[in-house]
Amino acid sequence: MQGQSQQQAYDRGITIFSPDGRLYQVEYAREAVKRGTASVGVRAEDGVVLAADKRARSRLMEPASIEKLHKADDHVGVASAGHVADARQLIDFARRQAQVNRLRYGEAIGIETLTKTITDHIQQYTQVGGARPFGVALIVGGIENGEPRLFETDPSGTPYEWQALSIGSDRSDLRDYLEAEYEEGLSTEAALGLALDTLAQSNDGELSPEGVGVATITVEDGYTERSTDELEAILDDRDLLAVDEDEAAAEDDETTTDDDAADAGDEE
Repeated sequence: MQGQSQQQAYDRGITIFSPDGRLYQVEYAREAVKRGTASVGVRAEDGVVLAADKRARSRLMEPASIEKLHKADDHVGVASAGHVADARQLIDFARRQAQVNRLRYGEAIGIETLTKTITDHIQQYTQVGGARPFGVALIVGGIENGEPRLFETDPSGTPYEWQALSIGSDRSDLRDYLEAEYEEGLSTEAALGLALDTLAQSNDGELSPEGVGVATITVEDGYTERSTDELEAILDDRDLLAVDEDEAAAEDDETTTDDDAADAGDEE
């Protein structure tokens, strides 16, 4: 009984380490991230690409209401995986820090500085009783001194810098794909194609324009989200465009009707 009560104490208390040096609540927060739909970040030669799986749980849901990509500043974009409500709190925090930096120093905040400010905020929630860790991971990408930078935040409050990464569901498989396909010196458009190819790996090789979000951050244009029409054209060019089930069913009905008419003609 005593061992069970001790296990429950390690399990419930965010400020208590287990005998093997683990914080169970932080690990549970990572599991919450794994349950979220995937997001991908790719660093290019001239910018950063963020792509997110925005599949709706119901056909009645408005796709625009699914928040996976966020503009933190003109030169910074953020993609999330995990609890959306937690992500919104961190995005709001990041936006405030970006504006404070502009007002205080008269210049845009650095991507590394912003990421470490966010992770410092996240880390505070791993050592304070009465609070839980943030159940979300973020991809923070942008332009710093003319150079693209790409970072990940972890529920433990640890920042990592990447050339390309994925967070959320199927992270390991998507990362393996990126490791195999990523090459240094990619253009932004090539990186965009790679990001979409990567997301398609967990969607049976198909994506719908409404079910995916893509943003690019470049020196010339800053943060820009691609429209549904643009995504449809790109997906079609890369042979990733999902076939609408209703349209496929209608085509099948038409084919069946034509076949029946042909059979009737043969009988006559």
